[in-house]
Amino acid sequence: MRVPQAVELVAEYRLGTVSPVEATRAALEAIERFGERVNAFVLVDAEGALAAAKESESRWRAGEPLGPGDGVPTSIKDALWTRGWPTLRGSTLIDEAGPWDEDAPCVARLRETGAVILGKTTTPEYSWKGVTDSSKFGATGNPWDPAKTSGGSSGGSATAVGLGMGAWSVGTDGGGSVRIPAAFTGTVALKPTYGLIPLFPPSAFGTLSHAGPMTRTVKDNAALLDVISGYDARDWSAMPTPISSFLDGLDDGVAGLRIGFSPDLGFVRNDPEVDAAVRAAIDVLADAGAKVDEVDPGFADPIEAFNVLWFSGAAKVLQGYGDAVGDKVDPGLRRTAEAGADYTASDFLDATAVRMELGRLMGQFHRTYDVLITPTLPLAAFPVGQDVPDGSTSPDWTSWTPYTYPFNLTQQPALSVPCGFTSAGLPIGLQIVGARHADALVLRVGQAYQAATDWHDRTPVLLAEEAR
Repeated sequence: MRVPQAVELVAEYRLGTVSPVEATRAALEAIERFGERVNAFVLVDAEGALAAAKESESRWRAGEPLGPGDGVPTSIKDALWTRGWPTLRGSTLIDEAGPWDEDAPCVARLRETGAVILGKTTTPEYSWKGVTDSSKFGATGNPWDPAKTSGGSSGGSATAVGLGMGAWSVGTDGGGSVRIPAAFTGTVALKPTYGLIPLFPPSAFGTLSHAGPMTRTVKDNAALLDVISGYDARDWSAMPTPISSFLDGLDDGVAGLRIGFSPDLGFVRNDPEVDAAVRAAIDVLADAGAKVDEVDPGFADPIEAFNVLWFSGAAKVLQGYGDAVGDKVDPGLRRTAEAGADYTASDFLDATAVRMELGRLMGQFHRTYDVLITPTLPLAAFPVGQDVPDGSTSPDWTSWTPYTYPFNLTQQPALSVPCGFTSAGLPIGLQIVGARHADALVLRVGQAYQAATDWHDRTPVLLAEEAR
């Protein structure tokens, strides 16, 4: 069973061969069919989605769509405000009563283009870790094996697009939270240059946190980025609205591009199957005309600096609840918040200095190389309900995500695309990192890789079972 792509749906809406109502019904049926097995949604508004789809259908029949996403079934991570729906962030601490009278900027842009918003997807409590489970909503499984984690913290969104529960989803990424689940589920996700997709309200994790498009393909990712990027006055760091489409030049290929390939950043140990798949992916890009050098960018693991900033954010998350927190929150979130509360302003500034130096170093790196390519993760998905893989010597999710969080520190665009499978049938991700503001180039490299491979067209186990 093939999951439809948003760009294909829009083309068929224009021709009248498929309607937004049909596409929305198919997405809702997938949510109903697989919901109990993977637990990807915390809220589904079937009635509202079908009503919006009927309005979209009327606009397409009249030849007056609102925008390039009119009628596309879409979900939103439950960390982004949605008017009329609670945003509970996987926490029992938040009052469901609201008021919920304002959309996050990306949600507002989706409504303006006429997208059909199906509902909200799962996240761990306050999106604090790299897997998706919470005491409020439970754990989210993987389309390739529901007993394995979807990754996180945007795991519900990744599983949703992987199983056809809507063609588009929007997640957030403070240390890898769209790329981690993309790698684990065989989907595509971009952490864009910071500020390209505005955020409101601001994250407690500060300027580490980005919003990002999550899709099945790079082309869909670029199309969604067109919709949700752009200036919003509520975000003091929002970039100007792009003047061209991210679909422009997407198929220009990689001939002549300079790629720096780092198989381990100089300090990571990969699962052998991950290493083999990523090296094979590099060969594909070299065969397409890219000039590839195996080279490390030259920085030490910035985990200590990241942890200072991340744990401080966790402390800020819980600070407002005071003694009410008790045992009501994820024990790992409470542990990191307690550690974060002990950091000083000097510690924070020291971590920021590490961040600035890392940004300088990567800026220099991209004077030589157009993109840096690494694995997205050093391993495939592990059992659901665990913060870390079996045998880990650390309780921290950052111990197994060394390729993702450095580029939240630098605020560079980073794209994850599927590049293979383990012998157990679990997806492997390839990460493409560009200089700040080189989002279009990163997408172009990802598109060139997908054009030469078919990993993104493989059918997840749950869909294959359904087809039988």
